[in-house]
Amino acid sequence: MGSAMTQYSRRDFAALGAGATIAACFGGSVPAAAVTEAPMDLLTNVDPELRPAARRMLSGPPGPSLDRNYLNIRKAIRDGARTARPDIPVTQRDIPVRGGAPNVSAFVINAKPGTARPAILHTHGGGYVFGDAASEVASRQDLAADLDCVVVTVDYRLAPEARYGASIEENYAALKWLFDNAAMLGVDRSRIAVMGESAGGGHAALLALTARDRREVPLAFQLLVYPMLDDRTGSSRMPPPHIGRIGWSAADNRFGWRALLGQAPGTGTVPAAAVPARARTLAGLPPTFIGVGSIDLFVDEDIDYARRLIDSGVSTELIVVPGAYHGFDDNAPEAVLTRRFNAAKMAALRRALAISN
Repeated sequence: MGSAMTQYSRRDFAALGAGATIAACFGGSVPAAAVTEAPMDLLTNVDPELRPAARRMLSGPPGPSLDRNYLNIRKAIRDGARTARPDIPVTQRDIPVRGGAPNVSAFVINAKPGTARPAILHTHGGGYVFGDAASEVASRQDLAADLDCVVVTVDYRLAPEARYGASIEENYAALKWLFDNAAMLGVDRSRIAVMGESAGGGHAALLALTARDRREVPLAFQLLVYPMLDDRTGSSRMPPPHIGRIGWSAADNRFGWRALLGQAPGTGTVPAAAVPARARTLAGLPPTFIGVGSIDLFVDEDIDYARRLIDSGVSTELIVVPGAYHGFDDNAPEAVLTRRFNAAKMAALRRALAISN
């Protein structure tokens, strides 16, 4: 659901509840005194190398449900954020949003006027109900340094306080601002991508659809990391029992989508404009990378979205990581599967944005 935050991973997530969700965010474990053995049936389908991290995630007593705990999770993320790097410049901007809505805040990372480098518009994860851009800055600095690019990460308003219409307009305002101010930022307008993880992947997918429909900002690429794309998952469409048990559950998903939509998910009255998987056509979207674990709650919807993209003539790379659960890459950063997954993401970005070496 976001970047690994090692400072907070040593605290007592069990006291906050929604333990699997928190641990997926931070790669976290609970104190030894709270550890209870994770049921083996939850680990059966987990890749052996990922099992120790999954066991730590699942250790400890169950906490409150997400609908009663998302405010605590927001605070935990803020408290556990990595300190920003001093060597990569960061500025915070307040960007106007159309329709008289409040300005949206965004962090502009690694801008270099006078250059013409690629840029990534990033939307953070958090189930649509938690997470914030400030907590992502250090991780996005790493990305900007690795690719020698500009990254803009958007602090869109969260649900349930703001519904899908607000976050769509805020993310689009940041993208349009990035495009309009390309020269000032040192950005090549022909090499702009959108990127997000989990709910951030859902936001990035909605942003790509919005950009396609408004025809103001041509996108070079979208990178969707275990994206949250379909409100029907866990409501009108239940996954097999071995899928979605670690990191993000069907119950979590129902709450996240209900918060974003302002109504029950999975019904025939859900607006297509709010849900990437409900879009009538995916034709005309930019080349796409989708990566997801084979036991992630989102695996079926992500595979289906990739299939629809391919059928629509969109160049699409899909990676399904065997035995990987939601947030595995943050939870087990040193695992071979994680290193391969991260290498595939970076290679996809380098190809799409014409970045050498």
